[in-house]
This record gives sequence, structure tokens and C-alpha cells, in this order.
Amino acid sequence: MNWLWAIVVGLILGVIARAILPGKQAIPLWLTCVYGILGGMLGNAVAGWIGVRHTEGFDWIRHLLQLAGAVLIVALGTPLWHSIRSGGRRRSVT
Repeated sequence: MNWLWAIVVGLILGVIARAILPGKQAIPLWLTCVYGILGGMLGNAVAGWIGVRHTEGFDWIRHLLQLAGAVLIVALGTPLWHSIRSGGRRRSVT
């Protein structure tokens, strides 16, 4: 059941991250979910490193770090996805 929860949370984080970033991120929904999962994992790792992974009540700091991780992964991964899809070719601006 943990993998299902990771997919749902990853999708939510990815969609929110795409909404936060300016411009249009033309990536498929499945990649948004993968980026959200990776961002959540990154946020959890950072929360563990700074000692706020498990706190009393709602873990606001950990969830904000997860969202920040998702924003970072979507921001870095979207241009990478486009360069892979285009085969490294650049479009002509004319």
C-alpha cells in the first residue's frame, strides 16, 4: 500500500510544482508523477538531514521540503525531458 500512497502524493506534488513554476511545462502526466515522487523523496532526505523528519502533529516543514524538492526536480527535469525528446536538436527560431 505504500507504493500506492507514494504515487498519489507524487502526483499531487508534481501537479502543484507545475502550477508554481512560471510558464508551461509540457511533460506527460506520468512524468509529472515520477518527478513528484522524486521530489518527495528528496524533501524527506533533506528533512532527515536537518532533523525534522518526525515531529509532533502535522509535519509542515517536511511537507514544504517535499514540495520544494518537487519544484526543483520539475524545473530541472522538464528541459532535460525536452532535450531527450528532441534528440538534442534545437528548433529554428525563424
